[in-house]
Amino acid sequence: MPSAESRIDEERVAAVRAFNRFYTPLIGLLGDRFLGTPYSLTEGRVIFELAKREETEVVELRRELDLDAGYLSRILARFEAAGIATRGRSERDRRRQVVRLTRRGRGRFRVLDRRSAAEIGGLLSRLDDSGQEEVVSAMGSIRRALGNGSGPEPAVRLREPLPGDLGWIVERHGALYAREHGWDARFEALVAEIVAEFAASRDPSRERAWIAEAHGGVRAGCILCVAKSRPIAQLRLLLVEPRFRGLGVGRRLVDECVSFARAAGYREMTLWTNDVLTSARPIYDGAGFEPVDEEAHEKFGPRVRGQHMRLRL
Repeated sequence: MPSAESRIDEERVAAVRAFNRFYTPLIGLLGDRFLGTPYSLTEGRVIFELAKREETEVVELRRELDLDAGYLSRILARFEAAGIATRGRSERDRRRQVVRLTRRGRGRFRVLDRRSAAEIGGLLSRLDDSGQEEVVSAMGSIRRALGNGSGPEPAVRLREPLPGDLGWIVERHGALYAREHGWDARFEALVAEIVAEFAASRDPSRERAWIAEAHGGVRAGCILCVAKSRPIAQLRLLLVEPRFRGLGVGRRLVDECVSFARAAGYREMTLWTNDVLTSARPIYDGAGFEPVDEEAHEKFGPRVRGQHMRLRL
């Protein structure tokens, strides 16, 4: 719900409406037939929902798509007449009606799925990699902002850095820390030194980096494990993009880093953080890191308190 202080800006409303007018014809939502098939957009959406599972309760389908009961019933009747779906009573609860796609119906779904993927692929092919990432990221931000937290958390996988990822680590640290904490170029220079040393001389059996990647190839965060000494590893450069914070990405990165350090034979892991990085501290505490000491400094502009922490492996 909007807060009492929130207001509706007419220019923002106009901007959203203008985007809708731009986007709906771009993806073919104004035509009578969806993706060149005999189905309307709503019928195509029903087919996509039915293809998710072997059988679907009609009540659940209506709730999921927010369709009028009579309208949905007419759609399902047409599907039955065309031989792409069947309706019947649930074996678990005879009071409930369920609908299933037939073999022919699943074939129609595969056609829709291929054409949809090809159409979106064609749109994205107009852009380079950074442009594609920007579009997918913006869509994710809209979905999270307007979804009231009800949608699924974005699937994130951890992977080795690819060409360009190490430069991204430097760029995102510099940009985010300047914007969020007012740190100057000295911090970005420090990050660049850490990354350059890692890239030039790392021992793959004892040092690693991970990129957290969300659906669509969007980079959600990063972390490094480097050797401080033979028995001591150092956790460095944990970062989570703002739109992915609070979803467990940072915890996954830290857990992966700690697990690798244990497997590599380190006896201890250290890290250096700062008191303004309030979202990172609970992650470190949860992983078992304990504070060692702290000191005030102005290495990057504003006065903060640096904190050393340690974890016995």
